[in-house]
Amino acid sequence: MRAEIQTTVEAIEKSLNLLAQRMDRETAPHRLEEFNARVEDPTLWDDPDAAQKLMRDRQMLVDAMANYDGIAQELADNVELIELGEMEDDAEVVTEAENGILALREKAAQKELEALLDGEADANDTFLEINAGAGGTESCDWANMLARMYVRWAEKKGYKVELQSEQSGDEAGIKSASYKISGHNAYGWLKSESGVHRLVRISPFDSAAKRHTSFTSVKVYPVVDDNIEIEVNPSDIRLDTYRSSGAGGQHVNTTDSAVRITHFPTGIVVTSSEKSQHQNRDIAMKALKSRLYQMELDKRSTLVNEAHENAGDAGWGNQIRSYVLQPYQMVKDLRTSFETSDTKGVLDGDLDGLMGATLAMDVSGKSRAEANAE
Repeated sequence: MRAEIQTTVEAIEKSLNLLAQRMDRETAPHRLEEFNARVEDPTLWDDPDAAQKLMRDRQMLVDAMANYDGIAQELADNVELIELGEMEDDAEVVTEAENGILALREKAAQKELEALLDGEADANDTFLEINAGAGGTESCDWANMLARMYVRWAEKKGYKVELQSEQSGDEAGIKSASYKISGHNAYGWLKSESGVHRLVRISPFDSAAKRHTSFTSVKVYPVVDDNIEIEVNPSDIRLDTYRSSGAGGQHVNTTDSAVRITHFPTGIVVTSSEKSQHQNRDIAMKALKSRLYQMELDKRSTLVNEAHENAGDAGWGNQIRSYVLQPYQMVKDLRTSFETSDTKGVLDGDLDGLMGATLAMDVSGKSRAEANAE
């Protein structure tokens, strides 16, 4: 077996080991038996919420077992084909099996990343907030670029994207925008994007064509499941209605029914500007509960809590990622040191590499480069 293929086989085996660890492969068959027994209980659907959760948990375990078994079997089959092809001096069989192993590496790596998404709320839908920082028109345009980037990423994932509210910039771009992104593991993927994003480029708004630096903050919160109790005291909030300031167009509402909720104990402010004022109240309250739930999750995780406490304003010293378009092309995550020169691809929504590196670091406490060096 060629050295390149042997290295690829070893990489797939490492992915399989991680998949086995994340689902606790030794106990998985026993847990599946327990799930199946509970599914057959005729009283299961007396509590629909509990039943739905059980069915989701069962399906996640079934999928995890199927992914592991499928990759392991495909790897074994291709390795066996290579050995047979080499014994019989059949180059065509060897080449076909090697190509199968190379393709399997991509599949195994993707499943490895998905296996890291096992946090308490990772499977949930998510709210995504984007706010332009210091820099006026430059930052508003950068905020609009980031909004487009995340919408493109979500669409590639097959997620549903709903604009909750948007405030246009004075001259270009947006001052802020809030989205609800729905799909399996939406929060798990996007949670690593919370922080300040820095752009360096030649300004299209500067007649002198000087290089400018812009900042935009991104905040991500899980959509709270109906079975999670989050109590909000009515005396702790103020509800205001106002006219939406959007400029109109495909993604902007211009109704008179915008709603803002202010939560006094935490200072959290959420808005929604759909067509129905009743719908706005419901959306804004859900967004508030999601923010409060995120705060509770942060309290349970020292690392996450410190990250949020240190997030600060959208400006120097608080960045998680730099996007440099001039004088060279580079996107670099400052937490993991993951970088790529494909700036166009990233801004078009190719974010899985950046997100995956952060997920791996969150689990191991090390960057992917550090882990691979061991």
